[in-house]
Amino acid sequence: MIIKIDNSELDELKIYKTLRDNIMRADGSFIADSPKVVNLLLESDIEVKSILATQEYYDEYKSLIASKNIPKLYLASKELMQTIVGHKIHHNCMMHGLRPKDVGADELGDKILMLDGITSSENVGSIARSAAAFGVESYMLPTSSPHPFNRRALRVSMGYASFLKIHIYEDIVKSIESLKKKGYRIYAAEVSDNSTPLSEVKVADKWVLLMGHEGRGISSEILQICDEVVTIEMQKGVKSFNVGVAASIMLYQFNL
Repeated sequence: MIIKIDNSELDELKIYKTLRDNIMRADGSFIADSPKVVNLLLESDIEVKSILATQEYYDEYKSLIASKNIPKLYLASKELMQTIVGHKIHHNCMMHGLRPKDVGADELGDKILMLDGITSSENVGSIARSAAAFGVESYMLPTSSPHPFNRRALRVSMGYASFLKIHIYEDIVKSIESLKKKGYRIYAAEVSDNSTPLSEVKVADKWVLLMGHEGRGISSEILQICDEVVTIEMQKGVKSFNVGVAASIMLYQFNL
């Protein structure tokens, strides 16, 4: 049932304004923006609490919306939607859903993309999208990094974070040591004197690719406990790629 909205101050709509990029609620709530992201999530098993959209969106995607058991479908003009969220928007729909529960380390697959201290939501989302594209279903992030289901990260991933098994770890050293005991080979993406050129790396059957902080990279202490350091060959004088670009290049090579 569609509920027509003419009051932007309704309590049930406040989550669309208050659930900003880096805010995570204990109940797992998240907000998704834009038809492409929302529609991808509607095709998944994610629980949807409500949709806030214009009549045009409901008319165009009537069949897809009807395929889900969505408790509340809020109808508003684009202008009213902007009043509700508190800023200008370039789309005509939003969704309030509950993200899948983060998985335990024992539930991860044979190919893992692991982040070490990434601070940018855009990078977290971009890397999630690349991981999904190359079939790397397991995504490990520290508690200090943005969650892939935060608002901006989910938008940048185009919703493909929903394809991944997400594991949040607390201690990187303990996590790497545990993974090695389970038979994973740990590859660190970093520039070092003893690094293997990406084109020459021999990828193990079970592997973890570790991407470092945007500015600091991966510390020497962490590099020492990894099995191999891998570097993308670049022109002389160019020191590095953006971490999201680097992850895409490496994931492509690792899946050849």
